[in-house]
Amino acid sequence: MTRMTQLLGRNERFATTYAPAPLGPPNAQMLIVTCLDHRVDPAIVLGLRLGDAPVIRNAGGRVTQAVIDDIAFLGYLAEQLFGGQAADDKLFEVAVMHHTQCGTGLLADPGFRQQAAKATGLPEAALEASAVADPGVTVKADVERLLTSPLLSPKVSVSGHVYDVATGRVTTTVDARYR
Repeated sequence: MTRMTQLLGRNERFATTYAPAPLGPPNAQMLIVTCLDHRVDPAIVLGLRLGDAPVIRNAGGRVTQAVIDDIAFLGYLAEQLFGGQAADDKLFEVAVMHHTQCGTGLLADPGFRQQAAKATGLPEAALEASAVADPGVTVKADVERLLTSPLLSPKVSVSGHVYDVATGRVTTTVDARYR
């Protein structure tokens, strides 16, 4: 028995009532970018169900070039497959959600960052860029990074939010807007 065994049992129960859905736009017309921290599960925190929204997760929930590339591709794909289905000709909203007490905040400390770079082989600059010491500040910076990217479709809006792990509440820090 491995640690995965229990989860596979849960999957078996899930599969007994599963009904596949056809390819279509996400029900909530949202894409969530958030941290991979196990305390921050957007399905639970935001009440998402299967098919509601794609979720991109990485350390800190930061908007990296890889995240921008994924969002650009999803925007292109949505335009090709579903463009014109919405009355206002808008595709979806990207919600960038950082959180309090993020472990990446430790990367703001130069000594810790240097040790992390040695241990992981990652460049110190990349580690420093992924730090979330103040989620209110970093989420605003990441929203701006997306909005100024020439790869972002003008039909995609971006908003910024902070999840407080102490209270369970999500607060909007940047209202949705288009580039």
